[in-house]
Amino acid sequence: MKVTLEKIYPVAASANAAWEFLQDIKAVASCMPGAEIIEQSNETHFKGMVKVKVGPAVAAFKGDIEVKGINAEKKEIILLGKGADTKGTSSVSMHLTASIRETENGQCELIGHSEVTVNGKMASFGGRMMDSISERILQQFADNFANNVIAMGEGSDAEAAAVKVAEAPKELNGLSVVWHLIADFFNKLFNRESKQT
Repeated sequence: MKVTLEKIYPVAASANAAWEFLQDIKAVASCMPGAEIIEQSNETHFKGMVKVKVGPAVAAFKGDIEVKGINAEKKEIILLGKGADTKGTSSVSMHLTASIRETENGQCELIGHSEVTVNGKMASFGGRMMDSISERILQQFADNFANNVIAMGEGSDAEAAAVKVAEAPKELNGLSVVWHLIADFFNKLFNRESKQT
């Protein structure tokens, strides 16, 4: 099953600061809850791990990340990631293009285009569920990315962002993601019903 997502997230920092951070693969990986780079083979090849907690159980995914291209003029980076859970029941591959675009207010936006292909047990969630899960995870990533970039600056905003970075979850909480999906479902259901009456 394939999921394609295109998203734009505001970052309350300069485009140059965001671009500097985006090129640090280890730092960017840490923005994904539960993700970490565990080995670097060379300048473009990394090995990583993502831990997902569902209640008391913890699942681990191991994989490879390859930097396919960096375009400083466009402030764009292209990554290819492949991985599988350690039990071998699911595998995921992702082609991601991320770029930084300056906005009129002197700040910037993080623009992401990703194509995620899921095989095995995880594919049984279905397209809609995978779309929702992917969006929720990407939002957490974007929030962490923005806070890390802001924390590189100075002043009270940087201090507040540094606190958020320190308090960010160190693993992806599957129950939290599912709970938000259930809440979103009921919100949409009740909003639809209220519009019909």
